[in-house]
Amino acid sequence: MNLRNVRTTVGLQLAAPLDARPAGPAAGPVDPVLAAIVIALVGFGVVMVYSASAVQATVQYHDPQFFLKRQTVYAVLALAAMWGASRIDYHRLYRLTYPVLAVVGVLLVLCVIGFGHSGGGAARWLAIGPIHVQPAEMAKLALVIWLGYSLAKKAERVKTFTVGFLPHLIVAGVFMMLCLKQPDFGSAVVLLLLTFTMLFVAGAKVGYILGASILGSAFGAAAIRFREYRYERFLAWLHMDEHRQDLAYQPFQSVMSFGSGGATGLGLGRGLQTLYLPEAHTDFVAAIVGEELGFLGVAALCGAYLLLVARGVRAALRAPDDFGAFLAFGLSTMFGVQALVNLAVALAVLPTKGLTLPFVSFGGSSIVVNAVAAGILLNISRQSADVAGESPQAPPVTVAVAQPLAADSVAEGAS
Repeated sequence: MNLRNVRTTVGLQLAAPLDARPAGPAAGPVDPVLAAIVIALVGFGVVMVYSASAVQATVQYHDPQFFLKRQTVYAVLALAAMWGASRIDYHRLYRLTYPVLAVVGVLLVLCVIGFGHSGGGAARWLAIGPIHVQPAEMAKLALVIWLGYSLAKKAERVKTFTVGFLPHLIVAGVFMMLCLKQPDFGSAVVLLLLTFTMLFVAGAKVGYILGASILGSAFGAAAIRFREYRYERFLAWLHMDEHRQDLAYQPFQSVMSFGSGGATGLGLGRGLQTLYLPEAHTDFVAAIVGEELGFLGVAALCGAYLLLVARGVRAALRAPDDFGAFLAFGLSTMFGVQALVNLAVALAVLPTKGLTLPFVSFGGSSIVVNAVAAGILLNISRQSADVAGESPQAPPVTVAVAQPLAADSVAEGAS
């Protein structure tokens, strides 16, 4: 007898299979607030990339619009990818989980074994003709999809160590090790945080998560202490005033950008730190936002990310099945963690990491992958609206935790 993971709606005595497809050709409308936030962030990113990169583009390429043109192309591709992903039923990912995980794993291995294109001392990109892709960005999305699939399938067994906890930690650990080999410490940290967050949401035992967190922290400390360049960077971050002309130059200039912006900023395109802050249009674009738009601009940007995460969690809570719920929680966490870490690095609250600001920083891989993730989130919200719209007069119902039930058990519950 085949077991299928189901989500039981207690009040209506109904059960929806995990890989069931919604009735109707296109389900309901997408969440308009969520879509508007993503589009606004993408547009805002194009403007800020131009403002932050015009000086460097002029000096390096003799074209002040060099990075603007590229980011505009990336933005168009990202919006097209988001629209396409929002139209494809996310249940299709259920059967594509392992192929996607395997392909991304192979790409990460190719980066490690010598096919990676070096930049900034790390081989994080694969060159496919004129196009450079960053597998670490894809790894975040692939891991979220696989965790959503696995956690929904295992249901209550996620509370066990050997079945529900250890396999997820092993897969995440393999991806983390491949990221560290590039090296990409920031992406490895994000993968670990994503894994722990989704395990916690799924109901894994807190003791297991705390124990793994302690081990992960010890491993992270060892990875910093016993890699010379990481340890020197960490010491420079601790004593920034003493290293503001060498290893701490970039975070020091970033903090200067925030400080010079004041409450309302110097005005769009009037920032001076673009003359001093290296690669301001990539990982430190938030510093230019702080200088040109001030505290109010940074607060508005933080508010946009907070609303993005909130709408994602809303979609998760209204998802028609557990796979959609875990997937939406994971994608929301991915956006929130990346934005939080990037802003913390720009403010020198954390040591420098190579993480982009979602939808805003310059880069094709980052914006396109995040746009695909946003499209999946929109599709989940689309089907949530459809499920809610099918019975508008129905009273509020209580949703039970997902459990693996046999087909005949489902029939008995429905009767």
